[in-house]
Amino acid sequence: MKRRQFIYVVGLATASGGLVIACDANPNQNQAATELENELVVYSGRNEKLIGELIKQFEQQTNAKVQVRYGDTAELASAILEEGQNSPADVFFGQDAGALGALQKAGRTVQLPTSLLNQVDSAYRSPEGQWIGVTGRVRTVDYNTNLVKAEELPSSIFGFTDPKWKGRIAWAPTNGSFQSFVTGLRVAEGEERAREWLEGIQANDPQVFPNNTSIVEALSRGEASVGFVNHYYLQRIKQDNPDVPVEHHFTEDIGSLVNVAGVAILNTANHPNIAQRFVEFMLNENAQNYFASQTFEYPLAAGVEPKGNLKSLTQLQTQAKKIDLSNLNDLDNTLKLLQQVAVI
Repeated sequence: MKRRQFIYVVGLATASGGLVIACDANPNQNQAATELENELVVYSGRNEKLIGELIKQFEQQTNAKVQVRYGDTAELASAILEEGQNSPADVFFGQDAGALGALQKAGRTVQLPTSLLNQVDSAYRSPEGQWIGVTGRVRTVDYNTNLVKAEELPSSIFGFTDPKWKGRIAWAPTNGSFQSFVTGLRVAEGEERAREWLEGIQANDPQVFPNNTSIVEALSRGEASVGFVNHYYLQRIKQDNPDVPVEHHFTEDIGSLVNVAGVAILNTANHPNIAQRFVEFMLNENAQNYFASQTFEYPLAAGVEPKGNLKSLTQLQTQAKKIDLSNLNDLDNTLKLLQQVAVI
């Protein structure tokens, strides 16, 4: 079936809170357009546990019916590319910037309004304005405070290739967030330097875990001294057990990479008005507070502060090399490198 085309006016609202859709000569078509604009299809690489409650709130506030397809971020991005012009998705909610960048480079995303883009620092959105970060996810080196003194920790992620860390490191090479970090390492430092780091850590006989949660749990039990993780896993564990002897260490380089979970509106969106309202909703103060307090990520808009003992994004920006997060889309070559050095 041929996709319906709509002429719409961005950002205008009726007294009831709905968006104004340009009128034509047929009132029945107007009614059909309005009904369709109360529907939204979201492909989400963020799982229902993380954003399900916000989806419900959005439905209640807008009277919209949201259909969400949950799944792996990379797989959903691939599905959108395979579906082409027939994709039913209006919005892609990616777990990392790499997948958003891949869709942008394939010409599948649209320019977002300046009013939305200006809510988020330029470091955490597409330079071309075609996707925007909703929350920040920072790489940290978490450490067991009973086994490691803070002053022992190197200021660079490359410091952990020192033989003194042999048998003391935990990592999760098959985990998506780790692989995004390695992609960032390749972008910031080059292929050979990334290879050197991987080979140096591998030579230190690291303990291998399936994910970030299991690393932090192992650190809390004293089974490893340091672990490479995303920052919010420790916050989640400390919510139930504040006495866990584990703290964050932020390196002063790409080891503290700030990746984002973000959204893009697709160029085949059947419901562009409500899609834009969805993006606006995810950046409003309520949603940003939800992410800060419930998922413990860095809020990127609305002036909301992160929770926990975290460095500010401004500090992290100053310390780490800035990279275009859209360039984290090159996962294939990261996987090849990890296989070449026998990490996976």
